[in-house]
Amino acid sequence: MGKGSSRVLAVQSPDPVLATIAPFALALAAGTALVVDFERSGPRSLAELEADGPRLEELAPGRSGVAVLPGGRIDLGVAVDLVHRLGDSWPAVVVRPPAAGGWPGVTVPVLPLYPGRLGPREQIAAVWQPIGSGSRPPGPGPVLPRLGRRTIGALLDGRVPPRSRWVKAWTPVWGLPWA
Repeated sequence: MGKGSSRVLAVQSPDPVLATIAPFALALAAGTALVVDFERSGPRSLAELEADGPRLEELAPGRSGVAVLPGGRIDLGVAVDLVHRLGDSWPAVVVRPPAAGGWPGVTVPVLPLYPGRLGPREQIAAVWQPIGSGSRPPGPGPVLPRLGRRTIGALLDGRVPPRSRWVKAWTPVWGLPWA
């Protein structure tokens, strides 16, 4: 990660496929990261971590790679504080915010570049994903390579896509100022 970059980034997209897989690509690009996924349920969640206290293995990574922690039912203010405390001991934390709410912290928009008149008009910093013939990004930020079916399938199955140019293209996102 770049000097001065945030160790906690949320990723949000209006596209449901990008909203699902982008947080995991950003986490994989960091090498070792924790994904706090508010759209996933599981046996141990951020809410339970807050209520019961963290286990030793939750405070910091025990190995390289990506760990996933479901968000659970937790007050957003409490969640933000807890996620930032986890960010103090994890090399990187990626938040997949609730679809209905958003995230009050640093959020990286991931916007599809649709062709023609469907293309984005907002001149904001974002990660840009060409769709079809696509269009030019109206604002600054990395433009990802085409997203292949194998990469989508692997990420949706919870697998690391082998030698994915798309995942590798997320690496510079950690060094950009997203405030």
